Amino acid sequence: MALHRLTSITMGVPDVAETAAYYADFGLAPESDGWFATRDGGRQLRIVHAATRRLVEVRIGVDDPDDLAAAASRLERIGVISERQGTTVTAYDKATAVRAVLEVAPRLTQPAASATPYNGPGRVERTGSRAPGILRTAAVRPRKLGHAVVGTTDFEGTTAFFRDGLGFKASDYIKDAGAFLRCSTDHHNILVLNAPVAFLHHTSWQVDDVDDVGRGAAAMLEDHPERHVWGLGRHHAGSNFFWYLKDPAGNFSEYYSDMDCVVDDQLWTPEVLEGAKGLFNWGPPPPPSFLHPEDLGALMTGTHSAER
Repeated sequence: MALHRLTSITMGVPDVAETAAYYADFGLAPESDGWFATRDGGRQLRIVHAATRRLVEVRIGVDDPDDLAAAASRLERIGVISERQGTTVTAYDKATAVRAVLEVAPRLTQPAASATPYNGPGRVERTGSRAPGILRTAAVRPRKLGHAVVGTTDFEGTTAFFRDGLGFKASDYIKDAGAFLRCSTDHHNILVLNAPVAFLHHTSWQVDDVDDVGRGAAAMLEDHPERHVWGLGRHHAGSNFFWYLKDPAGNFSEYYSDMDCVVDDQLWTPEVLEGAKGLFNWGPPPPPSFLHPEDLGALMTGTHSAER
């Protein structure tokens, strides 16, 4: 695949300082000019001011200038104008106003972390000590940005923009409602959702294992139980463990671990998922606010006046 990773996203929110404090608590490292870094991926989140919460920009890594030229050609074929400047190609999705920037960037190489030992029937990996997950005391720090989920009023158009224009691959679909798209070996890096208004649904951040999914959420909820949205559970699409929390602007943020990886495109067959499979495999049922965030009505009312 010419695309190799989701390098960063920019989210727009009405109150930058309040939202920034949340993501510092979440475990991202604050840097200059609104940027936050992960342990392995570097600067991967930028928070800027906007009249309503929204996904402003996604940046996608490619290997070389030939990949930029190929993407520009694909975008032209679907009627999307792009701008080539140095080592980037920039284009906008019409329905969401999301700015997509393809950039020549090095591939992310994550150092291999030691596998967490787990005991099971007929398999004893840990003896004479308690489980590592309950002995950890350091704060949970996400390893990398996994994906972003964007709601769109033109599901087919936005899906085509990312898939047929930019060059993402389809991993799975939610019937008439969602498209799981990848620009790396991860199961998905963008999820396009059919929605009554364009908005940022959630961002997702990789941690070491299910213990850190739980530890991270527990720490976030200790003094702020109102942050809880949904979890602990395991998705069907992507297979990952999850726990969702809510930032002050209304965006959801997800800790995840154990995501499906697609190394050989020929060995993966996308499915059209229906019912619960489109949402989860096990765990508590999703609350209504996860499927239909409580501020969607206000976002719809402010659509025409929102800063773009």
